[in-house]
Amino acid sequence: QVQLVESGGGLVQAGGSLRLSCAASGSIFSINAMGWYRQDPGKERELVASISSGGRTHYADSVKGRFTISRNNSKNTLYLQMNSLKPEDTAMYYCAALNRQSSRWDYWGQGTQVTVSS
Repeated sequence: QVQLVESGGGLVQAGGSLRLSCAASGSIFSINAMGWYRQDPGKERELVASISSGGRTHYADSVKGRFTISRNNSKNTLYLQMNSLKPEDTAMYYCAALNRQSSRWDYWGQGTQVTVSS
């Protein structure tokens, strides 16, 4: 089993920055790629960014050029650097890990709230 714990969320003004962290523990060998999802109440869950074991990254169009995902495999930690934040970025952010065996996003953190004020 894999456990994921997010941290770093908070309240910031538009244009500000925030850095999210996700600490992974347990059966780390079961993890392939990792990513960040976000979801607002009443809205669909959205994949914000992902990164493969080899460091290949993907970003949603809405955050390209503003967010940077990174992964420190030696520390089993995932990061999301968020710059130039907009009110539209307000959401609960979830760390997720792709199960190497099933190729599904089977592992999830509890979430950390990001609120961007105008």
